[in-house]
This record gives sequence, structure tokens and C-alpha cells, in this order.
Amino acid sequence: MPIEIKMPALSPTMEEGTLSKWLVKEGDTVKSGDILAEIETDKATMEFETIDEGTVTKLLVAEGSDGVKVGATILILAGEGEDASAPAPKADAAPAAAPQKPAEPQKEPEVAAKEPPVSEKGYGASPATDPSPQETNKGGGGGTVGDGKRVKASPLARRLAEQQGLDLSSLTGSGPNGRIVKADLEGAQPGQAKPAVAAAAAPQAAAPEAPRPAIAPAPAPEGVPSETSKLSNMRKTIARRLSESKQNVPHIYLTVDINLDALLKLRGELNKGLESRGVKLSVNDMLVKAQAVALMEVPAVNVQFAGDTLIQFKRADISVAVSIPGGLITPVVTGADTKSLSAIATEIKNLAGRAREGKLQPHEYAGGTASLSNMGMYGIKQFEAIINPPQAMILAIGAGEKRPYVVNDSLQIATVMSATGSFDHRAIDGSDGAAFMAAFKRLVENPLGMLA
Repeated sequence: MPIEIKMPALSPTMEEGTLSKWLVKEGDTVKSGDILAEIETDKATMEFETIDEGTVTKLLVAEGSDGVKVGATILILAGEGEDASAPAPKADAAPAAAPQKPAEPQKEPEVAAKEPPVSEKGYGASPATDPSPQETNKGGGGGTVGDGKRVKASPLARRLAEQQGLDLSSLTGSGPNGRIVKADLEGAQPGQAKPAVAAAAAPQAAAPEAPRPAIAPAPAPEGVPSETSKLSNMRKTIARRLSESKQNVPHIYLTVDINLDALLKLRGELNKGLESRGVKLSVNDMLVKAQAVALMEVPAVNVQFAGDTLIQFKRADISVAVSIPGGLITPVVTGADTKSLSAIATEIKNLAGRAREGKLQPHEYAGGTASLSNMGMYGIKQFEAIINPPQAMILAIGAGEKRPYVVNDSLQIATVMSATGSFDHRAIDGSDGAAFMAAFKRLVENPLGMLA
């Protein structure tokens, strides 16, 4: 029996993705562990490998397709002993949709064979949710027009057409098999929907409308040289999650100045001892350790707000912000409170390197009980970071610089950095946040305390 390969969920928050590149072609034989495609998720572009064996019969999704829903069939494999040249089964909705017209099975065979069924909700929608021809006509973004002719368009193009009030039937598609894609909408102007289409759509009040953005994006100023590029799934996710965080999470910010001289001295001594093992500690490695130990000292901060409950963690897992091309990812150092500095340094180096190569696995960047973001290497003196939900705190680290500082009741020049904690005020009181910042300051200024 043919094997249907589904769009995988390559991150815990992934609902849809972009099939960036096929690494196999029809007729290829694959075995378990072979890489089938590169898929852009909301976190990174990752390789997708198969656990099945067989011959590639049909690639159901074209390269570069946006908005491919998790669970949609993207490829058909013929199993051992099966005829790979036999027609592939239609994706998801097609088998169930056929019985609707048993007396006329010959209608539209070419369209069904060339592409998987598409609805406004994405590839492979079930018959129960797949809109009727009248419903899909709504807003000019549907699959058919008034004369019954099918309009082929990607799910993203349909959604944008609905939001902008465009008539897809008036556009020419540049995608595979003439499919209308997002780029084809760029030259169209809102309000071009045909009156007949708009009138036919009006009675369909029961069909839910696509959500509209709160603020319509403003066009670029005329006459100013510019370049427009498509947002990656990662950038879309960053924009959505951080907007939700600032809108829904009441942030409270607490800043302390910290003398780094003792930590820098200890770091130099430890690196001499670790040189033979090929390990080199960074200031950031030691700050991760200090944050983890401070979280265990002040457990009221190592929490997560969960509606009518509060989750308190018994371990400090630190999400470390790493800048990668096109965005930011936060690999997690699990149990940082109990790990040695050398183990933390080795782990962060490994995680950061694979993050930049797009090779992290979902479990390596999911979770975390708190985050640390360090922009000191860019010379940033002090900043306030946005909490990464569902976490309840993030620590923002500024640059260490020579400043006048009171040491042992006398004014001296010391290496001082500013650290700002952002706390979810629904879960963490200001006094608990202050106690955490005081503990973090003490551990950094007396770093042997974090090693005891």
C-alpha cells in the first residue's frame, strides 16, 4: 500500500511551514534515515529525514510552498513490491470527496491529478471543513469563480487575497501549474473584486472571515530606494510572540550595577587550569551559572504563570539567546545550577555552533525556565529584554566597562556591568525580583560562591 509522508512538526510551536527544497525526486529510492527535504519552521530551516523505505511516486507540494500545514501529505512512497509508476492516491481530502458525485466520476480528472486538494485552511482539508464552491468564492480568495472554473492558488495567496479584497480570478499565476502565489498579488490593488463575486459572497455570513491585522502595513514612501523581502517563518514567529508578550505580560524591570573584577580574575585562573583540556570559559558561561544558582536561591522567581495556577520549577534550565542569520534562537542549558563551569562552556559552544548551522533538534531549544540575553559584546551598556513566554523572567546583560565604583568604602575605578531583570508581574512580585537580582549580584561579585 502506498505510504503517505506528512508535513512534520519540527518544533513544538510549529503549525505550518515552508517546503524550502526537495532533496529527492520522483523515481528515487529512499531508505530510513535519508533526507527528503529542507523545511523552514518557525525556528529554523531544518532537514527532514524519513523513517520509511520505498520509491518516491509523487511529490505533492512544490518547492518554495508557504503555509503547508503540519499533517498535510507532501509525498507518496511506493512500498516494496508495489508499482512505483501507478497513479498516486490523492492527498487527504480527495478520497473522501469523490463519493459526492458518484454518477460523474470523470469530471475534472486533470485538475485532481495535478495538485492535491486545497482549501482556505491549507493542504489536505477534510470534507467536513473544506468549503463549498460558493463559500470559497468569498472575498475573491476561493477555489472557484461564478462560472465554476477552478482558481488555483496557494493557501497564503488565498488568505492575503481575502484580507486585501482581491479577486484571484483576475490574476495570472506564476507558480507551479499556473498556481497563484503571494508574489502575484503584489501588483494588484485592493477593491478589484468583481461585483458579482462580492454579491454572491454576501449571503455566506456563516463562513468565518479570515482575521485581519489590527494595523494595516503602510506602503513604502514613494521615491525612496528600497528593497522588499519575504519574512521568514522564524521572523514571523518572533514578531508574533514578542508582540503577544508585550501586550499580555505586565513587565517589571529591575537593574543592578555589578563589579566584575573578581569574576574576571577567577576566569583567568580557571582558564589556565583548563587549557590542557581545550576548554575556555567566557564571561557569559559564568553568568549563566550565576543566574541558575540565583534562581535556586530565590525559587519564587523560577516559576511560570499558567492562568489560575503557578508552576514552580525545581531545576534551573537557562535559555541562552543566540543570534543566527534571520533571527534569534534560544538553546537551553538544562540543569545549569548543578553543572560545572567547564560543562556549561562546552555545552553552550556546541549548542551555539549547531544553532548557527540550523542543526538544533527541537528538544534542544524548547522549554527553559528562564532566559539570558547578553549584548555586552556589542558595547551595549544597558537594555530591557522582552520576556520569552511562557517563561516569567529574562536577564539582560550589558557591557563591562571601567567606571568609578565604591569598593570597600572608597571610590575606585572598577570593571562594572549593568544587568536588568525583566519579570512577569503576574507571577513574580517586585520584592522577589529584587531578591533575585541581589543574589545574582552577590554571586558575580563573589564568584567562588557559585562553585561551592
